[in-house]
Amino acid sequence: METVAQIFRSLEDETRLRIMALLLEQEELCVCDVMAVLQMPQSTVSRQLSLLKKAGWLKDRRVGVWIHYSVSRTLSPMHQYLLPVLRNFLAVTDAARLDRERLAERRKSCCP
Repeated sequence: METVAQIFRSLEDETRLRIMALLLEQEELCVCDVMAVLQMPQSTVSRQLSLLKKAGWLKDRRVGVWIHYSVSRTLSPMHQYLLPVLRNFLAVTDAARLDRERLAERRKSCCP
């Protein structure tokens, strides 16, 4: 039962939901991209990403000094059940739309 509670607690924060919305549409994102899109400091973003990882939603990999996150490919049955619900409902929120636009602008200006 604790695992179920941890999964739901991981989704109770708007910042974590915004991160999930971004990662459900992107293969992978660097912490620096998430910081820029959410306009939040590295410590806040890293803490929220860590909570999502601990709850089983995300995996990470180090590239130099940065950590890149993606939705885990080995999700539990509970995660797999909730994933389409998150994808459908988060994608249509105003916050997710604005975050996608910020990410697109960031990619245009910094990444050829």
